[in-house]
Amino acid sequence: MTEQNINLTTAEWNLMECLWEKAPRTGREAVDYLQEHIGWNRSTTLTMLHRMTKKGIVRCEDKDGVKVYFPMIRREDAVFRETDDFLNRVYKGSVSMMLSALTKKQELSKSEIDELYAILREAEEAKK
Repeated sequence: MTEQNINLTTAEWNLMECLWEKAPRTGREAVDYLQEHIGWNRSTTLTMLHRMTKKGIVRCEDKDGVKVYFPMIRREDAVFRETDDFLNRVYKGSVSMMLSALTKKQELSKSEIDELYAILREAEEAKK
């Protein structure tokens, strides 16, 4: 699946986090994880696994009669797509507008400010 095709719902994100944390997972392991972390029942988890397998987001293999699930997309790719969509939809593609809104809403620690400066310096160096 290409990065451009990644468009996960909130429920799909929950299941993918389970698989990104540890893969492969059996259906039983996914059920147990999502029941503990999200409160999903067995039926919900198995339905989501089936749907996501059909969409190509998850791969299912049968190993000795046990279904084992693998993520078909990397977390980094999904995060990049989600961030890009959010930035374009909410801030019209303006990183500075987004950072301004975030820093006005939430007080940053010294280490977070230093980290932002480092990111900006790196971006500036990349432009040279």
